[in-house]
Amino acid sequence: MTIDQAQKLVDEWIRTHGVRYFDPLTNMAMLTEEVGEVARIIARRYGEQSEKASDKEKDLGDEISDVLWVLLCLANQCDIDLTAALRRNIEKKTERDHDRHKNNPKLR
Repeated sequence: MTIDQAQKLVDEWIRTHGVRYFDPLTNMAMLTEEVGEVARIIARRYGEQSEKASDKEKDLGDEISDVLWVLLCLANQCDIDLTAALRRNIEKKTERDHDRHKNNPKLR
């Protein structure tokens, strides 16, 4: 699935099942909540915190997909073509950081 197809699929779902998009501020709060859920799993599964029994059942892929869902909603409601935005972002990073990471002794 392309990013464009994902944006269209989310938009179709919202219009068919979700009635309408939540306003951007609500979606921003939801994004923060979803990122927090991803952080909780990673901190406990890969970090130094111990994983609670209730956390072991959580699906990291599902939680990351929740983050992506809300990002797609925000992009749709703000009329952002994420494919074009990502291409521009990669070009910016490539130009700006062409040698930066290669020359970073911390990454060796």
